[in-house]
Amino acid sequence: MGTSPEIIMILFVAVGCFMAYPEAVTSKHTGITRHYTFNIKLKNITRLCHTKSLVTVNGKFPGPRVIIREGDRLVVKVVNHVPNNISIHWHGVRQLRSGWADGPSYITQCPIQIGHSYVYNFTITGQRGTLFWHAHISWLRATVYGPLIILPRRNESYPFVKPYKEVSILFGEWFNADPEAVINQSLQTGGGPNVSDAYTFNGLPGPLYNCSAKDTYKLKVKPGKTYLLRLTNAALNDELFFSIADHSLTVVEADAVYVKPFETNVLMITPGQTTNVLLKAKSTAPNATFLMLARPYATGMGTFDNTTVAGILEYETPSSSLKNRPLLKPGLPAINATNFVANFTSNFRSLATAKFPANVPQKVDKKFFFTVGLGTKPCPKNQTCQGPTNTTKFAASMNNISFALPRTALLQSHFFSQYSKRVYTTDFPAFPQIPFNYTGTPPNNTLVNNGTKLVAIPFNTSVEVVLQDTSIIGAESHPLHLHGYNFYVVGQGFGNFDPENDPPKFNLVDPVERNTVGVPSGGWIAIRFQADNPGVWLMHCHFDVHQSWGLGKAWIVLDGELPNQKLPPPPSDLPKC
Repeated sequence: MGTSPEIIMILFVAVGCFMAYPEAVTSKHTGITRHYTFNIKLKNITRLCHTKSLVTVNGKFPGPRVIIREGDRLVVKVVNHVPNNISIHWHGVRQLRSGWADGPSYITQCPIQIGHSYVYNFTITGQRGTLFWHAHISWLRATVYGPLIILPRRNESYPFVKPYKEVSILFGEWFNADPEAVINQSLQTGGGPNVSDAYTFNGLPGPLYNCSAKDTYKLKVKPGKTYLLRLTNAALNDELFFSIADHSLTVVEADAVYVKPFETNVLMITPGQTTNVLLKAKSTAPNATFLMLARPYATGMGTFDNTTVAGILEYETPSSSLKNRPLLKPGLPAINATNFVANFTSNFRSLATAKFPANVPQKVDKKFFFTVGLGTKPCPKNQTCQGPTNTTKFAASMNNISFALPRTALLQSHFFSQYSKRVYTTDFPAFPQIPFNYTGTPPNNTLVNNGTKLVAIPFNTSVEVVLQDTSIIGAESHPLHLHGYNFYVVGQGFGNFDPENDPPKFNLVDPVERNTVGVPSGGWIAIRFQADNPGVWLMHCHFDVHQSWGLGKAWIVLDGELPNQKLPPPPSDLPKC
């Protein structure tokens, strides 16, 4: 008896769904599906005596907390009610074979336009810890961001003492002006953008700013208890030091990966990084309250917001003992304490245990050397610009290529191979086209080239990338973020990378595993990863001003041979440009 067309279609759809969503098959390891709705809407918010209309999620600033367990599926419907185009990036999520949900506008999707919606649908595989979500178009993430908390699977514990309570603290920036107007003016004039007016803890600037005492973040603790602080730097353009007066912190996790614990009094967190720390409250309530402070680590030549956000750590005691307590203040490193930062970051090591291994690629299939830094581009005719000279604009680049966003999504162009040659090319240089003394006297020609150039690599390629800071327009640290992957930081140093003498010193045993890493000011960093996730993945500086100036590139990781090594087709509601 023949098979009807209807049955054939049902079988085709079933097989297609299995290939696209293999984790939907039930097993004892399968998690649950958690649904959220993000309504992008305007909300009047007042800080520093300035009231303005912010783009928010569900009217909250910062946005709502998303909680999920390892192995769960997350389904978030984003509905855009504002004039701005929007997209949401799930920062640090591996997005294994779910690149359509990664979120950067014009990379994996076209942005969601006013009156439209898109459902982000993905599974958390092999990850647990603190990440965050944020808008990924222009500078909207100044107000559109929130925590993404991935708990361990049920009946699994942390590899450290169980905390009494968990607390999320997001570092942010507040602009009295509209951040969109700030970056638009910068791009038009070619000058550096105006800086923010305050830093914030969970959206609150704190008492060190004028008209802000009532907007102070307070953390109340009980004597003798241990707290897990989930810290995220969601600031636009600033690396930040953080400390709590008279309290040490034990670092236990970075970028949702457990690390060998170490104690410190001061943290430095770049934009895009998360750090989990254990705070052990004193055994008896002291007769004091304690400031927690964050202020910038800055190495560039441009202006920056040189202010300090303050919150208060307060012990729970009988109300009668709250009066007349001294307020203790922590010390923080100098603004440009690069040696402190290098020593601090060198403390991070993977657990490298049987349960939490460090799967560092021991052999490398493809090596890349990318310079990262600032440069210039010509000022338009009949216009005076505000760049390094009045005839140039500021620009940023990798290997002297300033990344130009296309007008349609790269992943869609790659997947359907339609007009892809009109959208991008795959000739991004693996090494600088003109080598020079990267951290020495800068070359006379500072002009960059523009282009939408990508690197295409086969599935499962083991990759090594050396990221080299340049002094073309001043040495500066750059927090580099890779979408769709974690990577191992196998080496770092100051000056120019030495391809003969530096690789033998690489740590291939227990290097830290991250999704965002700071390229040292006047130095280099080496990372390795296994390209086991097909799709198009952005790599960019997480200073939004540098990203806006073109400091980024994208990787194409080609499909493998097996069905579970291929990117499934896009969802039917994928936004159109």
